[in-house]
Amino acid sequence: MGGALRVTVPMAESGVLAKVLQTGEPLGRDSNDLDPALRELLGPNPRLPRGDRVLLVPLVGPRGVVGAALFLRRPDRDVFRAEDKQVLGELSAHAALGVTGTSSAPRTAPSRAAAGTPPRQEGDRLRFVGAATRRISRAMELDEILTGLCRAVVPTFADAVLVHLREPLPVGDERPAGPMALRLVRDERLPAEEDPDAVLFADPRAADPRQVRNGGALAEVLRGVRPVFTDAPAARAALSELLGDDVESTVPEGERAILAPLRGRRRVIGAAVFLRRPERVPFEANDLLVAAQLATHSALGIDKAVLYGREAYIADELQRTMLPETLPSPAGVRLAARYLPAAESARVGGDWYDAIPLPGNRVALVVGDVMGHSMTSAAIMGQLRTTAQTLAGLDLPPQEVLHHLDEQAQRLGSEHMATCLYAVYDPVSHRITIANAGHPPPVLLHLGGRAEVLRVPPNAPIGVGGVDFEPVELDAPSNASLLLYTDGLVESRLRDVWTGIEQLRARVEVTALLTGPDEPPPLEALCEEVLDMLGPGDRDDDIALLAARFDGIAPDDVAYWFLEPEDTAPGRARRLTRRALSRWGLEELSDSVELLVSEVVTNAVRHASRPVTLRLLRTDVLRCEVGDDVPQLPRLRHARATDEGGRGLYLVNRLARRWGATRLSTGKVVWFEIARP
Repeated sequence: MGGALRVTVPMAESGVLAKVLQTGEPLGRDSNDLDPALRELLGPNPRLPRGDRVLLVPLVGPRGVVGAALFLRRPDRDVFRAEDKQVLGELSAHAALGVTGTSSAPRTAPSRAAAGTPPRQEGDRLRFVGAATRRISRAMELDEILTGLCRAVVPTFADAVLVHLREPLPVGDERPAGPMALRLVRDERLPAEEDPDAVLFADPRAADPRQVRNGGALAEVLRGVRPVFTDAPAARAALSELLGDDVESTVPEGERAILAPLRGRRRVIGAAVFLRRPERVPFEANDLLVAAQLATHSALGIDKAVLYGREAYIADELQRTMLPETLPSPAGVRLAARYLPAAESARVGGDWYDAIPLPGNRVALVVGDVMGHSMTSAAIMGQLRTTAQTLAGLDLPPQEVLHHLDEQAQRLGSEHMATCLYAVYDPVSHRITIANAGHPPPVLLHLGGRAEVLRVPPNAPIGVGGVDFEPVELDAPSNASLLLYTDGLVESRLRDVWTGIEQLRARVEVTALLTGPDEPPPLEALCEEVLDMLGPGDRDDDIALLAARFDGIAPDDVAYWFLEPEDTAPGRARRLTRRALSRWGLEELSDSVELLVSEVVTNAVRHASRPVTLRLLRTDVLRCEVGDDVPQLPRLRHARATDEGGRGLYLVNRLARRWGATRLSTGKVVWFEIARP
């Protein structure tokens, strides 16, 4: 600062410095009184940093101002912010409490005073404050913070503590929408066997919110921020407003109750009432500082907990909406899935899974992993998942889907990379086609208990660019189970990925032994057993797990024909349908199914230039699929009385259980389902 510091500073009672110290509030550059006060304290020409890097904080003890502290930051550091002022104000309050204890040491103990050691009572008080604030500060959730406050206070500091919070609690910078209302959320007191005569307060669950009247006694006490004894008339009136008309019979007289406002970073969020029994020593002036410390740390902790709760809620909602809410139930395959975040503090990530029904009762199975587990990773994951769903709707081959995902990832930024495995299972042919983009290979559990790691070309991750994703087509036996997963399941700091994959394969085999060689393990139980293989140090990343059981559709339950696009095609389609239904014992469905097949085939042959396909599948429902080479999808419309056509889809919509149309790379498929009797 330049020059020698003044050791002793005479302070005029009418000077600016005296006025600043009497306010008891930290003073920064936003006040015009700072520079005159600093000249009184440091001399006429102090050399100080510019901007909000100077903070003058009064040291306020139980009996008034005992000094001042000046905090400085170099020009290359950030300025003091509102939260810094609050922290330094609390440190200064601790210092003032210590100075008061030291200065009040008895003159009959010169050795202790010379050593700067406060009397035992003050030392115990400081140790209590330190332990209590540490207990409160460690908590992350609202209930933990309130429990920490109550357990620290009762019975060491008070016989009962009542905590009132705003309803609703404001979050961060939110401005409360209505007037302030306080609800009793915690009532902690000595157990009945320790205090059989206690009459401190009713059940908090029955307490209604108390409205804080503008200009009322309670509003004035809360605005003052500092704790007060409730023996003064204004404070007693504030307590009556907070607790109700029976306050006179429930709160002891004298300095045995402290009303402490709870002020967060932005505003008052509640109040705490500390009570002592009549037979106990009343609160002292120093206890107001203790109450202030407890109230401040609790309020800041509550602010932190509310923000943390909001962030956790947003993270959970974001991750929940990014993943399928429910899995589909396509015929011929059963599905189960699990998702585990990396940690409670990192609930969003880039791992995802999906199961997308395709035409012909096929289903696309997708598992992907965007590197990282942050909001950015989750956002990139959401875009890639949406792209994959759109591409699946076009019925593109797996390698083409990965190619387009690779292009999309490059458009999102060169720094974003992901792994993905895309598989299409056909229950009619009992085959599965898999394309991989740098993802761990799937594990196939055969009926009988043998598990194998499928040999799938690894290829490069999505986002590299210019990569050919080589597909592979494999058998998918009936009653076999396929496990798709992300690397968080098999890789950690304690094991490499291939060791983890082998452990996964062995775990799946052991699980299969529990149900015997002739019965596959239930999918839900299989997922749980797989996740149980994780040890204490194995959770470094998010985990997405998708399990599929291949039931397949028997050849006897499928009928397939090609129809030339001729005027005779609808009649031939009706005859073929009637024979298939008769073979399956579904003659009672013939009239309605023949009618709908005729209408859909008529619409197809009207515009098709290549043979039309007709397929019937008998599963838990009867499904009909008609495919042609025209990509334009039909639209449901109400025909006018003078129209000669346009009523086919109206009939389908009224008679079928479900129906739809899917655009393919080679045209489209129109399908409908009829419930079996």
